[in-house]
This record gives sequence, C-alpha cells and structure tokens, in this order.
Amino acid sequence: MKKTLIIAYYWPPAGGPGVQRWLKFVKYLREFDIEPVLYVPENPSYPIIDESLMAEVPADITIIRKPIVEPYKLAQRLSKDSTNTIRKGIIPSKEKQGFIQQLMIFIRGNFFIPDARKRWVKPSVEFLSPFLIENEISSFITTGPPHSLHLIGQALKERTGLRWIADFRDPWTGIGYHNKLKLLPWAKYRHKALEKKVLNTADEVVVTSPITKTQFEKIRTEAVTVITNGYDDVQTGEIQLDKRFTISHIGTLLTDRNPDILWDVLHELVLENNTFKSLLQINLIGQVGVEIIQKLEEYHLTRFINLKGYVPHQEAVKYQRQSQLLLLIEIDSEETRCIIPGKLFEYMASNRPIIALGPENSDVEQIITKTNTGSYFKYDQRKDLKKTIISSFESFRKGELKSHGVGIQAYHRRNLTKLLADLIAK
Repeated sequence: MKKTLIIAYYWPPAGGPGVQRWLKFVKYLREFDIEPVLYVPENPSYPIIDESLMAEVPADITIIRKPIVEPYKLAQRLSKDSTNTIRKGIIPSKEKQGFIQQLMIFIRGNFFIPDARKRWVKPSVEFLSPFLIENEISSFITTGPPHSLHLIGQALKERTGLRWIADFRDPWTGIGYHNKLKLLPWAKYRHKALEKKVLNTADEVVVTSPITKTQFEKIRTEAVTVITNGYDDVQTGEIQLDKRFTISHIGTLLTDRNPDILWDVLHELVLENNTFKSLLQINLIGQVGVEIIQKLEEYHLTRFINLKGYVPHQEAVKYQRQSQLLLLIEIDSEETRCIIPGKLFEYMASNRPIIALGPENSDVEQIITKTNTGSYFKYDQRKDLKKTIISSFESFRKGELKSHGVGIQAYHRRNLTKLLADLIAK
C-alpha cells in the first residue's frame, strides 16, 4: 500500500466546507490501496468549530500536528469581528471598512504573502524533509487555501524530488477578494510569481471547477485535473418533509450575496397570494449578515424567517432533506463563475429541488443543468424566477414537489476519491 502525506490547514474540529473535502478523501483512500498520513497545525485559529466532525476521522489514521504561528490572535485584540471576517476570505466593500479594518486588509495583503499562515512554511519544510524519506512516503499533497501550504510543497519537491500534487479548493490570484487586498504593485507581482512557480513545479495540479482549470492552464504548461467536491452518505434517520413551504439556505449568507431579486419576488407573492403567505417559511441555516436581515425587513419578510445560525454538519444535512426548496446564492461577477460551493453536491443528494442565483455561464449552472437537479437564474431573470417559485408552490400543494436528478452518483465522495487515487498512483 502506497503512503501519501496530506498537508492541510483545515482539519476537524474545524467546521465549514474547507474541511470536508480532505476529511472525505481520507475516509476512502484506503479502499484504493493508498495509506494517508496527515500533517496539520497543532494550534490553528479556526473561524468555525464543529466538534461533530471528529467522529468521522478514522481512529487509526496517522496525524502529525506541529505548532503554527498566526497573527490573528494578536489582531483580535484590535478588532475581533474584523479579524474573523478577513480570515474567512470575506472583504467588505470599501465604503463599509473602518480605519482599523482598512489597515488590517493592507497589512494582510502586502506583508503576509501569500497569506497569514506563511510562518508555518519554514518549520514545516525542516520537519517534513527527513520525515518523508524516513517513513517511506512516496508522494505528498498540499491543499489550499491557505496557499502558503503550496510553498511547503514547492520546497519539499525541490529537496526530496518526491511526487507532489497541489490541490486548489479555490483559485489564487483569481479569487474574488484578491483585488480587494489593497495590494501594492510589488505585492501583486509577488503573488503572481509564486502562483506561477507553484503551478509549474507541482507534478499534478487539481482544481474543483472547469473554469479554474481553464484559467490555470493559461499559466501551467501541463494539463490540470478537475476533481470537484461531492457528497457522502449521511445517516439522519427517517426524514419527513416540512409541512410548510420551506425555502432553505444552508451556510454563510453575507452582504455580497444579498439576492434582492428573490426577496422582491417573495414579497410580491406574499401580497398576491394569501395561501402562499400562510405557508411560506425561509430557513437561514448558518451565519447571516446584518445587511441581509435589514433587507428582509425592508421587504416585510421578517415574520417568515427561521434563523438558526451555524449547526453541526449532520443537522445541516437534515434541514436540506426535509426542506421543500433549497437555495443557492452566488455573487454576480466574473470572478465567481468558477466557484462551486460544496453544499451544491449535498443539495443534489438530498433529492430536493434547487433554486440557484448566480452569474451567467457559471460552473454551477452547468452542473445543475446537466444533473437536472433544479433551476438556475441570472440576476436579470426576475419573471422566470417568480414563475418557477409559483410552479414549485403549486406542486408542493399537490404533494408532488420533487427533484428528478440524473447522474448524481458521479459526485459521490468514493467515486471522486478513485480519481484522486489514480493520480497518486501514477
């Protein structure tokens, strides 16, 4: 059985989507004769904690934990809220940034390249260089963000010559918030140079979306492999569909993802249809921005909100499977066309219809269309959105609201792990 070392920042008890991808790969790799060994930080500064995910870590897996020095604990003394926002990769618009937040963003972008975990690179390389050889590990994998982990991979490749797979859960310089980091010209150049070197040093580059593959292949001289996120089997017991017409959003919903078009349509339907008004419920499961709540108040929809905050993953899956409609929202911009939220695949596996809003020609649009798991709307398709919600409500009243997905099995975590195992075994 081949051994591979996985260098990751997010690992249980971290919560949120970043941890799910490699937690699930580790779960299935042994089925394909790959023995995973984990290297993760001992004292990370995670923005979200989900202790329930600890139960999914294989009991006999080898996990090496080494200390990491991060600036976030110091920064929290200045502004806890701003620090938590920035480390999630959420950069508010310039108009909503106070002086301290502007200063923190400037420092983050220009003095912590590629990110605030850069000080973990050197000690990790010093420890792992002999460790890989002494433990007969044949390959290693880095997963980012944080993209500083790829700098660990680059140095290990140069020192050991072992096979290196660089996994990008999100783009690097192409991510939506990158241009908001107040980068000076030299810092922009440094980011670009590091990105190019990583992409052309790694033996394999893996991304989560076709659009990111196309973008990276303009920089990398060799092919890039797409392995999307996916869904896994989750035992939730018997599920009864909600009696109310529930429209549920699972996950973080912050200001930039505030879908005026949807709130406007729901407000209009409430005014037009008393039955719709009596049965509507909007579930918001996860962190919700203040501006979202304010907008819902403007549209007189507050009475229909069920605001739950962050819940353990298994409970989130239960909400998905009992809801009538599932809501997926993405920012309407060129940069977000490549973003495929991990929850999309769990939505698909829940067998509930999806209502998605996002930019034109996005990867999400292609997947939803290909799998027939819901309806996708651009932000100028108000009439079509309203028509679909009316149709869904009528089907709900008849007990006939269902999803008719096809080809979903390709996104099961076991099948995706097979693709990764093939790369490792090359």
